[in-house]
Amino acid sequence: MAGTRTENKIYEVGMYCRLSKDDGTDNESASIATQKSILTDYVKKQGWHLAKTYVDDGYSGTNFQRPSFQNMIKDIENGLINCVITKDLSRLGRNYLDCGLYLEVFFPEHNVRYIAVNDGVDTLNKSAMDITPFRNILNEMYAADISVKIKSAYRARFQQGKFMGTTAPYGYVKDPADHNHLLIDDKVAHVVREIFDLALAGNGIAKIRKHINKQHILRPAAYAVEQGSTGYERHFEGNEENRYIWSENSVRGILRSPIYAGNLAGYKRIAANMKSKKRPSKLPEEWEVIPDTHEGIVTQEEFDNVQQLITSRRLPENKGGFENIFAGVIKCADCGYAMRAMSANRRKRPDIIDCVQYTCNNYGRYGNIMCTAHSIEARDLFNAVLIDINRFADMAVSDEKAVRAIEKRLTETDQSKAKALEKEQRKLNKRLAELDRLFSSLYEDKVMERITERNFEMMSGKYQKEQLEIEARLKEVMETLNDSYEKSQGVRDFLSLIRNYQGIKELDATIINALIDKILVSEREKLTDGTVRQEIKIYYKFIGFVGELHITPTKRWTALKPKNCTVCGVEYVPCSAISKYCPECRKKIRKVRGTETKRRSRERNRQACIELSAKNDRLIWTSNPDGNRYLCSVYIRFQSRKRREIPQRGN
Repeated sequence: MAGTRTENKIYEVGMYCRLSKDDGTDNESASIATQKSILTDYVKKQGWHLAKTYVDDGYSGTNFQRPSFQNMIKDIENGLINCVITKDLSRLGRNYLDCGLYLEVFFPEHNVRYIAVNDGVDTLNKSAMDITPFRNILNEMYAADISVKIKSAYRARFQQGKFMGTTAPYGYVKDPADHNHLLIDDKVAHVVREIFDLALAGNGIAKIRKHINKQHILRPAAYAVEQGSTGYERHFEGNEENRYIWSENSVRGILRSPIYAGNLAGYKRIAANMKSKKRPSKLPEEWEVIPDTHEGIVTQEEFDNVQQLITSRRLPENKGGFENIFAGVIKCADCGYAMRAMSANRRKRPDIIDCVQYTCNNYGRYGNIMCTAHSIEARDLFNAVLIDINRFADMAVSDEKAVRAIEKRLTETDQSKAKALEKEQRKLNKRLAELDRLFSSLYEDKVMERITERNFEMMSGKYQKEQLEIEARLKEVMETLNDSYEKSQGVRDFLSLIRNYQGIKELDATIINALIDKILVSEREKLTDGTVRQEIKIYYKFIGFVGELHITPTKRWTALKPKNCTVCGVEYVPCSAISKYCPECRKKIRKVRGTETKRRSRERNRQACIELSAKNDRLIWTSNPDGNRYLCSVYIRFQSRKRREIPQRGN
């Protein structure tokens, strides 16, 4: 039974406290302080050592991804504590599956004793543990009952037409007299009105976005920050111009929201149950809508017309027959945005892949103020990736020396650096344990009134700051060491996988997704010798980036088959599908046509002058760039400075 010492072992105790929501005080919640007091007294009576106190104030018991709880799990795995105590079983959690996993699997495997003081739960007491699963089920039932009641209350208020959001949507403000009612925000309502008017005029979302961006209007998130909302600043850090750049999603969200027609929309994303954290999005037609809850910026008829227009613009998948096997994998090397497959604006080619190029999506949306095109021909990318996969597959099958060289290059870590990191890790863990003991002693001194509240706050703040710095550094050290340990196994896994693809002639999405994490495409680079090259970086599964590829971008016309010149009969590669002449004949024909065009132009001018001279207009002789003189008739008031008046011929 809890509270009974069954052995003389002195435990290193981790004291865990949790409360679902803050009680509104500036410091920790009153319930947390009560839990600490009860558990501290219990540890003292047992004569054990309090190694560390873990507090999660304001975290639900149904979710075990709590910061302090996860820190406690790490300390258990590192052997810093071997006993965990809580006030009652519900403080550990209210999910009976996860609670059972920790009580019956995790704690026993790590030789950790668990005690819930008020519930009489002790993992060393078998009779007390027999009823523990039922306690866990009851705790979860309590959480589920509370969840149902809260959801019912929210749904009832929603059905009454009350707005329950934290922040009013763009174009509206909360009514000062009733925060569950919306009023039109006159400062930006005209922007919403203009967006709908443009959509009704037949403009697509991309055109509307460009039009709004030209007006330098604050985007919705930036406007919310200006009105005092928090949480949106991350979108503008490092680039203030982002405050005025609307995204297509912002425009689409406004056009799709029934709230602008005076209707309240809700339940757009619903979790499957209390335990699931996934909230899949529903289609707009599946949303729950309460009509006429506030004044609309547009009429219901206008809103319905816009929905019909948006729906009718949906394009079929794989338009033109091109299968984008690199979707979700190919990225811009500079901004990190995905690259879109798009038409290369050329005439018809034999294969659809020769009519497609990839371009940075960031550039496509916002132009060169955000990024550059990074264009790459789909055929070039396909060939480069196919060749690289075959290279590694051949190496994995037949070239053990090259395999060992790659493994050494990827896993080689400076031994002195690794040893230094391990030494630093031990030193940091030791200091962290010392701080935990100091903090525990400091708390006891405060409870026993051996130090003042002011001194306690000053010292605890100092210790907490040092703890955070040490934990952050420990995380960096562990990640560096783990990367080194995992790469060796990753190389073997990758080589075992890629052997299956030796000699492939074609690529498909299945192969790409099985072997590659991402592909980064750089901008084209012009070298000093005048040639152009483009860098591609392929990040493979398990091993990441091995080495960059440098390709010579294919000229667009090379995809056409050779043909014979219609003048001289010589075979040549055409620049376009309608080309008829080889380069040499084309120059000659263009020169002849240019001369003929100039002759006809001079003849027209001469005839015009003759006709005008009959009307007694003054004749002016002028010269063209070739030095040939011809007659040009103009009225005196329109004479140009570049023309020189010459007496009529015969004077």
